[in-house]
Amino acid sequence: MLAWLGVPFVVRTASVDESVRAGEAPGAYLERVVALKLDAVRALALGEAAGVLVADTIVVAPGGPILGKPANDDEARAMIERLAGATHEVSTRFALAPAAAGAPVAHAQTVTARVTFRAVSRDEAVAYAATGEGRDKAGAYAVQGRAMAFIDRLEGSYSAVIGLPLSEVAVAIRALGWG
Repeated sequence: MLAWLGVPFVVRTASVDESVRAGEAPGAYLERVVALKLDAVRALALGEAAGVLVADTIVVAPGGPILGKPANDDEARAMIERLAGATHEVSTRFALAPAAAGAPVAHAQTVTARVTFRAVSRDEAVAYAATGEGRDKAGAYAVQGRAMAFIDRLEGSYSAVIGLPLSEVAVAIRALGWG
């Protein structure tokens, strides 16, 4: 998605603990995990990189719990069934910072969208989970894939639901003079 902006980039991945702490609010979770990702990426060999972009996305089910990535197809099915016939929130937080470790964050922002699923039958949820499409996705679904058939309404940034609020990132990059 970043390539669509015409901004040169190199992908670096860093592993961080994305476990939700007991009683942790969704916003606090996102802030913590994005900060951990930023520190982890900055610790890598970044070459001539001028800046770093990191992001994380969560799905908050009706009633408030954060739905992470499913451990297996049964958990994926249960997540889809929990979201079925209801509206949930998807929040993506991103941070832009200089590549130098310890430098202050130049821009951080959380973008939230509301997604409404139609009623989804158990057979549909089982069949979707079996495709594996949502195995590595928060909330067990990919809005840009087969799960699109479950969505009645999406209010807010579609790209934030995919995992990077492209409009907001583009504005921030330009405001910082990075692109």
